[in-house]
Amino acid sequence: MKNKLTLFLLIFCLLVSTTVGAQIREFERSTPEAEGVPSGALIALMDSLMALPKTDIHSVMVLRHGKVIAEMYPEPFAPEYRHTMFSCSKTFVGAAIGLAISENRLRLTDRIASFFPDQLPDSISPNLAAMTVRNLLNMTSGVTPDWKMREGRTDWVRGYLGKEIKTPGEHFDYDSMSSYILSAIVQKVTGMKLLDYLRLKLFDPMHITDVSWEVSPEGVNTGGWGVYLQSESLAKLGQLLLNRGMWEGKQLLPADWVDLMMAKQSDTGSFGYGYGYHMWLCEYPGAVRVDGALGQYALIIPDKDMVVVITECSIIDGITQRRLVWNRLLPAVGDEPLTPGKDYKRLLKKQSSYQLPVAQGKANSPLARQYANKPIMLKPNKLGWQSLRLQFKPKEVIMTVTQADGLEYNLPFGYKQWEKTSIDAYPPYSIEAKGRFTGIEGPFYVAGSYAWPSTTTLELKAHYVNWISALNLIFRFDGGDVHLAVKANYSSDFIYLCGQ
Repeated sequence: MKNKLTLFLLIFCLLVSTTVGAQIREFERSTPEAEGVPSGALIALMDSLMALPKTDIHSVMVLRHGKVIAEMYPEPFAPEYRHTMFSCSKTFVGAAIGLAISENRLRLTDRIASFFPDQLPDSISPNLAAMTVRNLLNMTSGVTPDWKMREGRTDWVRGYLGKEIKTPGEHFDYDSMSSYILSAIVQKVTGMKLLDYLRLKLFDPMHITDVSWEVSPEGVNTGGWGVYLQSESLAKLGQLLLNRGMWEGKQLLPADWVDLMMAKQSDTGSFGYGYGYHMWLCEYPGAVRVDGALGQYALIIPDKDMVVVITECSIIDGITQRRLVWNRLLPAVGDEPLTPGKDYKRLLKKQSSYQLPVAQGKANSPLARQYANKPIMLKPNKLGWQSLRLQFKPKEVIMTVTQADGLEYNLPFGYKQWEKTSIDAYPPYSIEAKGRFTGIEGPFYVAGSYAWPSTTTLELKAHYVNWISALNLIFRFDGGDVHLAVKANYSSDFIYLCGQ
C-alpha cells in the first residue's frame, strides 16, 4: 500500500510539473535535416550572431513546420529564464485588439476620444475627435512621439490626449504610447487588464503561464513595452501568427485579423519596409516580425514555414542580425528531407557550448588584500547604489552592494566561469518610466565573472540573466584611491561612480 501511494504521488508530481509549471520544451523537437534544413547553415547563423560586435546573444530558436530544429542559450543564459521583450509587447496588443473586435467590443473605426470622456482636454480639436483605433494600430495617430512623457507624469492617458495632434492617418510616427492607449481601451471594453484578457483568450490555451506585464501608474498594462516571458513563449506567438491564428486545431485568433496584422497598413518611408497592425514588414519578401528594442525578434517567414526567435542586448543596427537569417540560413532551406551527417553532430555540440565572454586577466593581485572589505562610496547614480565592498577569495570575488534605500546584497563573480545568484533588488533598465517594474515579480538572477587585467585593475562582468541588462565594472586602484567606471550593455558610454 505504501509503495502504491508513493508511486501515485510521484506520478501526480510529474503530471503537475508537466502541465502547470512547464514552459519550455513544449514544441516538438526534430533534426534540421528531417525538416529540409542542413545543420551547417544553422551553425553558420549561430556562429555569425555570436561574433557580432557590441552584442550579447541571449537566445536563438529556429522552428520549421512547427518543430524546433535548433536552439541555443549561451552561458550564463538558459531556456527557463524569462526576458523583458520591449516592443514585442506591441504585437500582443495587436492580437488583443483583434480579439476584442471579433467579440464586438469595439471597431477599427471607433473614435479614441469616446473611450476617455473624463480625460479629454478642455478643448477637443477636430484631429483629436477624428483619431480612431486603426490610427493607433498602424501608428498614424497624428501625435508627435514624446518618449519622455512617461518619465515625467503619471496620468499618461490625459497627457497623450492633451498633445497637439496633426491630421490622423497621414503620417507614420512609431510611438509606444499609442500602444498604451490601446491597452487602456482593451481594459475599458473588457473590464480586465490586457494581460488578464490575453490569459483568458490566448495564453492559457497556448500554455503560456509564466508571463508578466508591467503596469502603469494608472493601473493599465503598459502596452508598448513590458511583456516579460520566455523565448519559447515568444516563439509560440510567432507560430500562432504563422498558422493564421490556429493553435492545436483551435482558431484562437481570427485568421482574417492575422492577415491584417501582417499586411502593410502604413508606409514607413525610409524607416523600414512598411508596418502592419503592430507588426513590421521585412526586407525578405513576405516575412514579418515581432520587434523589440535592443534586438528582440520573432521572425515569421511564411514561404519557408519558419519562425526564428532571437533575444539579445545589442546596440548595433538590427538589420545586421536579420540579414544573417536571410543570407546564411534561408538560402539553404529546402523542401525535401536530408540525411544528418557530421554537421548535425557539430550542431548538437556547439549549440550547448556557446558562452558569452568572461572577464580576461589573472585570478589575483597583490593589491587585493589592501582593499578588501573597505567601503567604496559612490556618487548618486541611476543604479541606486550607495556603496560597495569587495571580498577576495580563491578564484572568486564577492561584491556587496548597499543601495540608497538601505537594501544590501552580495554579487559573486567567478574566475573564468559564470557564478550565479539571486537578488531581491531590481536590475538595471534602459526604460525610466514612472512606476517601472510594477507588475514584474522577482527574484532576479545575476551571473558574474571577474579577472585582473593588470595588477591595479579589476574587471567585473554581471549579467542579469532573467532580464536583459549586463554591467561591466572597471575598478582602478591607485595609492589608496579607488576609481570605478561602469557601463551598461544597453549604452555605449562608461559612467564614473567614484574617482575621475
